[in-house]
Amino acid sequence: MEYEVIIGLEVHAQLNTDSKVFSDSPSKFGAAPNSQVSSVCLGLPGSLPVLNEEALTKAIMAGLAFGSNITLHTKFDRKNYFYPDLPKGYQISQFDRPICEGGKIHFTVKGEDKPRFVNLTRIHIEEDAGKLIHSADPKIPQSYVDLNRAGTPLIEIVSEPDMRSSDEAYYYLLALKSVLRYIRVSDCNMEEGSLRCDANVSIRPKGSDKFGTRVEIKNLNSFKAVKAAIDYEVEWQRDMYTQGKTFPQQTKLWDSASNVTLTMRTKEMSHDYRYFPDPDLPPVILTKETVEDIRKTLPELPDARRDRFVEKLGLPKYDAEVLTAEREIADYYESALKVSGDAKKTSNWVKDEVLGIVNKESITISEFKVSPERIGGLVKLIADGKISGKIGKTVFEEMLGTDKDPETIVTEKNLIVVRDDKEIERIVDEAIAANEDAVQKYKSGKDRALGAIVGYVMKVSKGKADPNLVNQMLLDKLGPLPPKG
Repeated sequence: MEYEVIIGLEVHAQLNTDSKVFSDSPSKFGAAPNSQVSSVCLGLPGSLPVLNEEALTKAIMAGLAFGSNITLHTKFDRKNYFYPDLPKGYQISQFDRPICEGGKIHFTVKGEDKPRFVNLTRIHIEEDAGKLIHSADPKIPQSYVDLNRAGTPLIEIVSEPDMRSSDEAYYYLLALKSVLRYIRVSDCNMEEGSLRCDANVSIRPKGSDKFGTRVEIKNLNSFKAVKAAIDYEVEWQRDMYTQGKTFPQQTKLWDSASNVTLTMRTKEMSHDYRYFPDPDLPPVILTKETVEDIRKTLPELPDARRDRFVEKLGLPKYDAEVLTAEREIADYYESALKVSGDAKKTSNWVKDEVLGIVNKESITISEFKVSPERIGGLVKLIADGKISGKIGKTVFEEMLGTDKDPETIVTEKNLIVVRDDKEIERIVDEAIAANEDAVQKYKSGKDRALGAIVGYVMKVSKGKADPNLVNQMLLDKLGPLPPKG
């Protein structure tokens, strides 16, 4: 039997506020255990939560970026469950009135031209729980509780079950992460737990409109893990149905060492959490004017920026996708372009040379030592014909180790393109005499042979000869390429 895969994702993104969502405790990653807690984080009697306004604003920004409807009259609820890293015995979340409802995330699967989209159910604000650290020594069966993370602000982005493959889930997550980073509401650092994903997976006979039994795979901490876990779970469910077996709705964990999903518990339903409005937090009442003021702070989003790079700057789609993948990269490119004035040449230098080093050294483009203005100046020298592309590489290497601008380096090292016709003609004549075999191949109709002669000229001139002038002189002396045959 053929089966259709049904996937919905729940993504928890940590909002990058300085303090927690309901207290003034800091939310910085990496501090000593239990050093960033307050009476609210500890759930001490008499402690009262107070909503962090910045967290509310950033949640609204995320909703607006995804085209959600903003709930003007919202509230917070208590989600009751008991676990050692949740000292209050409940989590403050949102149940029936989430801050954002609806919306879409647009993405393109690699190798396809047609864009896709997944509908969102909701985005709501909630606090994170603490963290259990288990003893590495099997002889010491102990666990330790670190409450630094308790109370950090999260938004949970819940999709509709619109995805039909792990590939769709993967590229959906890439698009989601890109938008959140563009609007700077979350750093989405999965290694630090700033972005975590739960995958809801089921299968059903193709053509059926009924959903199969759903399995939720919890706390997937990389996009690669999401894809692998979904693929494994789909095969497991297919095998179960093929054997005529059934299984209950359940929650699983992903074992990355064994590449299998493992049952953790049967799946809770909303009534199991006994939601009720938090009596310590007043309702949040917003005005349309407040929401519109927040909308005005949104930057140009990645899809719109990519389309502008293609339509207005004339860049190939691939270039535009690379340059707009991160807001900082797109900003760097546009700053360089303001100086260079050449969109395509600037694109080549940023995506090939600059990002080549950024990726090799595993740094951000903000940490790259050469400013976009200096890169733009280098590209302008090449675009204006003052230096060749080969000389440009030499200048770039020098720029990596100095704060000098490219014009200064070119002047100090005497790298300006040679435009002396007599000097270039002398080298061209020398190249023709030294490359008789290439000359004969060219005269027999092999156009690539001309490249060997040009290469000789550039080598002798140390890359300083004007390549356009060299090509023209060679054509004048050797004549046009004869027809083949």
